[in-house]
Amino acid sequence: MSRAGFAAIVLAGDRRMDDPLVEASGKGCKALLPIAGSPMILHVLGALDASPSIATVHLSGPPATALRSEPALLTRLDSGAMYWRESSGTPSTSASDLMADIEVSRPVLLTTADHPLLRPEYIEHFCAAALASGADAVVGLAPYSKVREIFPTMRKTLLRFHDDDYCGCNLFAFVTPQGRDLAGLWRQVESARKTPWRVLQLLGWTAVLRYRLGWLGLDQAMALLSRRTGIRVAAVRMPFGEAGVDVDSPEDHRLVEQVMLRRAAADSVGS
Repeated sequence: MSRAGFAAIVLAGDRRMDDPLVEASGKGCKALLPIAGSPMILHVLGALDASPSIATVHLSGPPATALRSEPALLTRLDSGAMYWRESSGTPSTSASDLMADIEVSRPVLLTTADHPLLRPEYIEHFCAAALASGADAVVGLAPYSKVREIFPTMRKTLLRFHDDDYCGCNLFAFVTPQGRDLAGLWRQVESARKTPWRVLQLLGWTAVLRYRLGWLGLDQAMALLSRRTGIRVAAVRMPFGEAGVDVDSPEDHRLVEQVMLRRAAADSVGS
């Protein structure tokens, strides 16, 4: 816990309780939904544990009642390997509240509990690129072509820029204290996260029009956002298709579990 590196925040609260994945978990919490033999959140925490760039882990949610139902999480808390607090209603407020507990000089990596395909090498690639970018805040995006190679039938929300189509990776870095101010802007757009052109209203209507016409490039969008907010924002293009996949539906769960079981079988043969 004393090594230098990022403080990792994992968002594990639920947006809505009528989510079929919350019900399927049997514990009233999507993060505890079993996948390939373990709750989703434990796959994410395992990847963070194995990443040299991560110094501390901070968990927002699940609720205390759900937390007490998972012995592996309680063990982590009791040993001091992880910090926890209740989620604050929305992802942006939960992230802001947890960042307030983390020393301002430490960079923050933000991810989510529904990202069970996350691997240490993805985290290392993203953290290194975020530090090298010179930006205050960084978002990870995967080219849709990479995601489609692995999940050709999966439905994804796409960011359609002039240079390529991208999927979000649920990887964000707040590298400087100024970068943490981006969480305030996040509150303005988080309800529209599935409608990219509405999110881009932050850049102004000219940018929205260019986006709708297919004229706006990803780097142009980041430069516009930086100018409008006064916060240097950059995107890291992740070369891993799996990094662009989370579990948002029962069908996602089925497809991701198939990949994880194949990966586990291949790893056991290789060992």
